[in-house]
Amino acid sequence: MDQSHAPSPLAGAVHDLASEVVLALRSGDHLATVCGAAGIDENNRTGIAAVRVIGADLLLPSVLHGHHPHPGDIAVLHRAVREFPPRPDASDAAVWSHWGMMSALHRTASAGPPGADEPNAAWLEGAPWQAFTHQLSVLAPLAVPAASSAVHRAAAHRVVDLSRGFVRAVRRRNWLQAAGAGRWLAALDGRPDSLGLDRGLDFVELMGGTDPRVALHVRAARLMAEGRAR
Repeated sequence: MDQSHAPSPLAGAVHDLASEVVLALRSGDHLATVCGAAGIDENNRTGIAAVRVIGADLLLPSVLHGHHPHPGDIAVLHRAVREFPPRPDASDAAVWSHWGMMSALHRTASAGPPGADEPNAAWLEGAPWQAFTHQLSVLAPLAVPAASSAVHRAAAHRVVDLSRGFVRAVRRRNWLQAAGAGRWLAALDGRPDSLGLDRGLDFVELMGGTDPRVALHVRAARLMAEGRAR
């Protein structure tokens, strides 16, 4: 059997973890442990690395369904924060992603490092709309209700650019980027009525269905839109 295209252990763990987050988003089961369902605990190095990839979205089901996260998930996210801090040469997006994990712990579990300073977000202000959309899609775990940051403010000021980026990502069949951009747009005011975000997200979910991270962002977008409509 040809193993040349077999997924790496980390890619497989990310796939499984994202799939469990999606299931928790759909079920709303506040008793479930996302990490436990994916076979990840504090001693699973590959699993901890997968949590670092998923980032703050590990706790997303508790955020969007309004319940306390499972203690096992909190413990694993704590471990990922400790084990994988940003390197000195880390990208701005990686630094913000790490900050998002700490913020999620503190906000959702009242267990994270309090008062962590926000990283600099000036790099987003002058970014071309294509690059801006790419960076925002990478930082989609920051797009959650009742959370404010410099990234949120930058996104709120450039909704039209983000809308253009969403359309571009769909046309380029970049389903993960489209899903991340769509999630931000669902969390923001001021998007053009002509965008047709709901139908666009349906199409993105259909076409990107093999990637659970796409389904994660689309489901998050829908839950946020439903919450804003109430």
